[in-house]
Amino acid sequence: MPESVSGAIERVTFHNLDSGYCVLRIKASGHRDLVTVVGNMPQAIAGEYVEAKGSWITDRAHGQQFQATELKTTPPHTAAGIAKYLGSGLVKGIGPRYAQKIVAVFGDTTLEVIDRSPTYLSQVKGIGPKRIQMIRDGWRETTGTREIMTFLMSYGIGTARAVRIYKTYGENAIALIRSNPYRLSTDIWGVGFRTADDLALQLGIPRDAPQRAQAAVRHILQEAASSKGHVGLPEPILLEETTILTQIETQSVQDAIEQLRITDEVVRDAPTGAEADFGFESLIYLKSMYIAELGVAKLVTALRTGPHPLPAIDTERALAWVESRMTITFAKSQRDAVRAAATEKLLVVTGGPGTGKTTIVRAIIELFAAKQQRVGLCAPTGRAAKRLGESTGRESKTIHRLLEFDAGIGGFRKNRENQLDLDLIVIDEVSMVDVVLMNQLLRAVPPFACVVFVGDVDQLPSVGAGSVLADLIRSGVIPVSRLTEIHRQAGSSYIVRAAHAVNRGEEPESAPNADGDFYFIEADEPAKIVERIAFMLKTRIPAKFGFDPVRDVQVLSPMNKSELGVQNLNKVLQDVLNPNDGHAKEVQRYGAAFRIGDKVLQTRNNYQREVFNGDIGRVTTIEMVDQILTVEYDGRPVEYEFSDLDELAHAFAISIHKSQGSEYPAVIIPVHTQHFIMLQRNLLYTGITRGRKLVVLVGSRKALWLAVTKADNSRRFSLLAWRLRNSKECE
Repeated sequence: MPESVSGAIERVTFHNLDSGYCVLRIKASGHRDLVTVVGNMPQAIAGEYVEAKGSWITDRAHGQQFQATELKTTPPHTAAGIAKYLGSGLVKGIGPRYAQKIVAVFGDTTLEVIDRSPTYLSQVKGIGPKRIQMIRDGWRETTGTREIMTFLMSYGIGTARAVRIYKTYGENAIALIRSNPYRLSTDIWGVGFRTADDLALQLGIPRDAPQRAQAAVRHILQEAASSKGHVGLPEPILLEETTILTQIETQSVQDAIEQLRITDEVVRDAPTGAEADFGFESLIYLKSMYIAELGVAKLVTALRTGPHPLPAIDTERALAWVESRMTITFAKSQRDAVRAAATEKLLVVTGGPGTGKTTIVRAIIELFAAKQQRVGLCAPTGRAAKRLGESTGRESKTIHRLLEFDAGIGGFRKNRENQLDLDLIVIDEVSMVDVVLMNQLLRAVPPFACVVFVGDVDQLPSVGAGSVLADLIRSGVIPVSRLTEIHRQAGSSYIVRAAHAVNRGEEPESAPNADGDFYFIEADEPAKIVERIAFMLKTRIPAKFGFDPVRDVQVLSPMNKSELGVQNLNKVLQDVLNPNDGHAKEVQRYGAAFRIGDKVLQTRNNYQREVFNGDIGRVTTIEMVDQILTVEYDGRPVEYEFSDLDELAHAFAISIHKSQGSEYPAVIIPVHTQHFIMLQRNLLYTGITRGRKLVVLVGSRKALWLAVTKADNSRRFSLLAWRLRNSKECE
């Protein structure tokens, strides 16, 4: 016979919303001291009344506990219990102070008032219409979320994202999920296919159901784009990966692809001659990816043939004038670039650090400005745009701001029907622009305008799908100016030397003295590497170079997992650089603790907040009552509800991929064989070129040798370069 314990929850010591596991301290009937109860439940709130069935155990570390096999809670019915319940952060807009004031007025009828007649809350001093509305919405969200949590937990599914599910589906959430559980993986950020599939199978959807096969095909294509950068997948690979994932027969998967093609969700494209180039007959695309790739090809083809905005000029005289105005003598590759910009509609300018890409951009701008041409500068990230503006002395915008993204309409105001009023558009850091964003940008370019694509093709490709810069160059249809000469001032930098050495497949050399800007510090054991990084951040670098360890120094890791990965480094560095002293505000969500002063990274594009994947900011305020955390991005405050904090990750350390388009005064990179899978030349090269004044590699010689000698021969599946070469296919 199971035993039972019941009483009011005094404190929720621990609760994991993914697994439901919780540790509760309850004031149990018949017990003088608080009792520890452990078990699983979707939600536990201080003040609630809990009934537990199970047995007593003695834990070696924590002593006597009640191990519950069944937990059931009910709302409190006493004034004291209700005050604790509401003061726990249960409802947005009510904290401990407001909870006491409300209960003082309504007593044990408080919950009924909030549920049925919240307008009566105006009788409480200090509560006005705005807070009443917040409490009303918060209470609805709480009750709706709780139903979803209970539903999910009954099927063994984690409940961490129940609030987001409620916000997306509203009061019909459970009915919608029951009708098609796979919609969760498409509609809800943070819910993957495996979670939705587990739920679907438990709800009785057959393993070979067409619905399941179609969901798996969509998932494989989405993962290929978001995780591997493929615009589409060769059909045999898509069939194989879907079959492995689902154990559904190949013919059924083929049927699922056909059905998705009929409903216009995916596109099969098998252009003539592509097989000879790529070794596959056809690619399967998500419809949005196909439209983006085809759009870029069509728009580039159309822009190439349009009129040039510059009047006929003597390019040699113009070059001499620009050199005189800038008090500079161009190298041959730089002269060729400026000359090409004066005559070509589209131009790619590429080169490594120290080769003068910024100088050429300034020269091209001078040339166009002298002829009263309208010039626009943009880059994919805020940091890159700011750097471009500082180096040219002109206004520079993110691509999203240039295109005037409007959250109200969920799109860009600048488009094919309302194009940019510009004669020259310079796009910096093009290596990190994916095919979808490039399509949006080129749609807004008027036919008479020139476009200059600037970037380093040896860096990592974009986080999003495609290799746009590499494909523009590979196609051979757009003039390419390769800047090769390293200029004297840049050549004295050991960072620049190290980057070019890595690009050539050679080990970089440390600066020979303590005043240099590039160093390799040897350490073989992961624990020792972590220790050295923490010491350098907290003590050595601030003392020697005067850099702020949070604002100025960025740790970049090749991977997310492992002892030297981003996740573990962030845990260590948060405690080193921004420890919780017991007095600071802290909010815990999704397995992470956020504190005021934390350095954080936006992990997805959020057009409503106008923050994008890779943006880095600092936590400035945490409002526990209103459940709002504020992050400042380059002086702009952005608010997050606590339920949306899975969009944020700590950024004391970030991946090298996420650092694209950014520069930092100082960079530290762990290099170890733990990262064997990711150790490759363009990854290390990209990391080194993120540092402006100081770069430190910490790790083993073997890992460094592996990184510089291993070229990345993988290729993203895309037909963009082929389409550009075969422009008639795009018409």
